[in-house]
Amino acid sequence: MKNVAAYGTWASPIDAELLVAGAVGLSSVSCAGGRVWWVESRPSDAGRAVVVSCTPDASEPPRDETPEGVSARTLVHEYGGRCHVVWDPSGWDPLIVYSNFDDQRLWALHGPSRRSRPLTPAVEGRSVRYADPVVSADGSVVICVREAHSASGVANDLVAVPLWTEEGWLSEGSEPVTLADGHDFFSAPRVSPDGGRLAWITWDHPDMPWDSTCLWVADIAVAGGTMKLGPATLVAGGPGESVSQPRWSPGGVLHYLSDRSGWWNVYDEVSRPLTALEAEVGEPDWVFGNSQYTFDSSGRLVATWTTPQGRAIGWEDQPGGGLVEIDGLPYSSFSSLQTCRDAVVCVAGSPTLPACVVRIDRDGSHHVLARSRQTPLPEAFASTPTLVDYPTPGPGGPDVAHALFYPPASGNFEGPPGDLPPLVVVIHGGPTSQAQRLLNLTVQYWTTRGFAVADVDYRGSSGYGRAYREKLNGAWGVADVADVGAVVAELRRLGLVDPAKAFIRGGSAGGFTTLAALASSDAFAAGASLYGVADLELLARDTHKFEAHYLDSLVGPWPQARAEYVRRSPLHNAASIRSPLVMFQGLDDMVVPPSQSQAIFDALDSAGVRVEYHRFEGEGHGFRKAETIRAVYEAELAFYLEALGRPDSR
Repeated sequence: MKNVAAYGTWASPIDAELLVAGAVGLSSVSCAGGRVWWVESRPSDAGRAVVVSCTPDASEPPRDETPEGVSARTLVHEYGGRCHVVWDPSGWDPLIVYSNFDDQRLWALHGPSRRSRPLTPAVEGRSVRYADPVVSADGSVVICVREAHSASGVANDLVAVPLWTEEGWLSEGSEPVTLADGHDFFSAPRVSPDGGRLAWITWDHPDMPWDSTCLWVADIAVAGGTMKLGPATLVAGGPGESVSQPRWSPGGVLHYLSDRSGWWNVYDEVSRPLTALEAEVGEPDWVFGNSQYTFDSSGRLVATWTTPQGRAIGWEDQPGGGLVEIDGLPYSSFSSLQTCRDAVVCVAGSPTLPACVVRIDRDGSHHVLARSRQTPLPEAFASTPTLVDYPTPGPGGPDVAHALFYPPASGNFEGPPGDLPPLVVVIHGGPTSQAQRLLNLTVQYWTTRGFAVADVDYRGSSGYGRAYREKLNGAWGVADVADVGAVVAELRRLGLVDPAKAFIRGGSAGGFTTLAALASSDAFAAGASLYGVADLELLARDTHKFEAHYLDSLVGPWPQARAEYVRRSPLHNAASIRSPLVMFQGLDDMVVPPSQSQAIFDALDSAGVRVEYHRFEGEGHGFRKAETIRAVYEAELAFYLEALGRPDSR
């Protein structure tokens, strides 16, 4: 029999320590040399990113491949992403190339000594950065994206970095050779199986990669020992079309994702669709290395796509045939797909299973190679989400938004009869992100204590097609704010939550929506902003190159639309915020500078509003250190309990 206790006060098996104890982030899966490779981000080790590998049958335990103390992480576009590549044509002596976080140079490991050597020149600070590397078919060079910061600005291009000297030793500190330039941004260089062609993606301001991109291909030529490219040919893309994830099939046919139909689907280089789904195969390229489809050795397509239940995964029954979903898998989230020995390896998870590196065979059998955490959440404490489609106001009349609703769950407690739980509204750090059907202990941290959670996919979120994504154009700070208020009203109508006990939390862009919602309504008892945007003008003037013109589409061209920037900025509406607010900020944040949080804190503090401001040295945009993550959740819980009048109920 369960104990009866007030919602929000239940004793939980998930404390702030468990959020980080033994937990790792998993990304950038690949296969080379008969092994599976991935990157682990380790909060317990100051957020260090480590390249790890194991055998495809997990007959050996995973082993660290990059040197102790080294973090394999790139700062290109500030958000980074894929920054390592493994080349092993012999199957026994892999070459590992990776970006070293400390200096942002490319380094390489090869040979029995496993000594790490710098491939690119030393520079002052971290002013030259590299990302998305691939090794040429002959193993002579690494082709990658370069980002160079100087007093005159930031330049991005594609470069070839020599790998070997004439004596056969790893090259050290060689000057990269420019392969392609002339665009604001480059990504996804991919070499054809025969080594004769290179494909890559470009885009230019004011577009983001989910707005308009171009896919190019050119012949590779080697002259005088130096790699060069022939004339570039446009394969796909242009205004109003987002093209991404170029891939070569084993037969040498170029493929890519395009949202020309309104949904990201797979096409070949003559624009023949391999999928025709009203569902998203792709996702916005905030980071390098997204991979939602691949090909097995026989040329059959393997892909994952969105469904109302999460993401599905399927295989072509034959090359050129339709996708057949693999049934019976316990997972509802798939990312970082790669093929290995005619199986697919990826990062997979579900609302009740932590993210894992998994090998999936065509018959549906699956084998876990690595887990993001070893401690499972007891079933009685696991809250599983329900998709809620709910009405929300729109400029042209009623519209629809989406959210994942998690009810409170405990094996030991239940709420008093007639009471309804408090609600935590979670705003993802998009604006184009998506609520994931993946076990997230930061959600279960709340639900196991008796809070309900609504993870909101406000208009502008991905996973619902281009038209839904574009509903935020010109409406950031308006449509998203309406949607978070509407979800509280809908859950109240359904009798699922106590609307007088609703809280709102979000990071980055989600922090902006949090602050804007607090400034425009009294729907929330308190809020939490994690490195949130407070001043749109300041963001437009001071943010990094990747997002320098993002607000042109979300708000309006700067500075022509200055009045709108001021009108929507929480800082200029701080006098309207009456609900308590807690803020968390990394002092090394280059995306949303700490001055943003300081300004909103000063405004609220001087107005006598209950406000806390927690600053963290050595943290950037998104928290990576275990001690930071623990401190954030402990402080946030205490803040909410105080707002509920239960300060001693942790």
